[in-house]
Amino acid sequence: MSRIGDFQMRDDCGLDARKGWLASEEACSHGVARGAIRRLCYHAWFTILRRLGLSAAVFNCDLHCHSTCSDGLLAPSDVAARAAANGVELLALSDHDSLDGLAAARSAAEAAGMGFVNGVEISIEWQGLQIHILGYAFDSSHQALNAGLESIRAGRVDRAQRMSAELEKVGIAGAFDGAMRYAANPSLVSRAHFGRFLVESGAAKDLRSVFESYLVPGRPGYVDHRWATLADSLAWVQAAGGLVAVAHPGRYKLSRAEMRRFLSEFKDLGGQAIEVVSGSHTQEHVDIFARYAREYGFLASRGSDFHGPGESYFDLGQLAALPDGLKPVWEAF
Repeated sequence: MSRIGDFQMRDDCGLDARKGWLASEEACSHGVARGAIRRLCYHAWFTILRRLGLSAAVFNCDLHCHSTCSDGLLAPSDVAARAAANGVELLALSDHDSLDGLAAARSAAEAAGMGFVNGVEISIEWQGLQIHILGYAFDSSHQALNAGLESIRAGRVDRAQRMSAELEKVGIAGAFDGAMRYAANPSLVSRAHFGRFLVESGAAKDLRSVFESYLVPGRPGYVDHRWATLADSLAWVQAAGGLVAVAHPGRYKLSRAEMRRFLSEFKDLGGQAIEVVSGSHTQEHVDIFARYAREYGFLASRGSDFHGPGESYFDLGQLAALPDGLKPVWEAF
């Protein structure tokens, strides 16, 4: 067994080992169940699917989820175990601005016989708007990537203190300490941790309603913050040998013209993929961003954005398949 970019692979599979491996139990035939040959290279798996006239989109990948290393509710190993139990065949843990959970998640994925690829969700700013991008299949030890992520994390505690001060102006006291109680990693305290405190304190009924009344532009608790630039974030991931996708594009309040400008800049900087199927996307979003993927030649990604039981639109691996005619991002791993 060896690694390239921290993506698990077999040296003895007889094909391009850099494509990784797929763990499964049944033997492969034309009546083949989806997991065909133990530790089968992904390249071979896609070849078999094409020869059988099946779409690679049936492969159950979940490439967007979070653990307690950022704003999730479950430990990295528990996220991986839950994904495997839900039938996920390839998982990427994509904590916000942190790689701390990757080793534990990878170990649990191996134990469960599930494929694993490194992931991270990076907070950036584009024309005054916070946007998230996803990095995949990178070397997690790369110095520039780690230094870049550290520069983002360094400002989160100050931001949290300013958010707490804004909430106190509308009569909500103790928000900083309350949010910190939920942050297993204090350097990654986030709006989700504040949201859990607001639910606990009775200011909102659930986490989704928090973001209708608080912590967003024009609402109490929101503060401006300088994140990484689009160019810098792509450069960090690319230097580490990874590829980059736009996370849940349907969540951003961009006009059609602004979305096109953003996607054009993203592509010009070397961006390769877009998250078409996301836990927060409606069917209309899926249709829209499938069209953008075709138009711009982007690879298509699929991820639940799972944060924990009871807080997520979808559980791990429970999303619909990618629309037909799109090239899945996992074919590039």
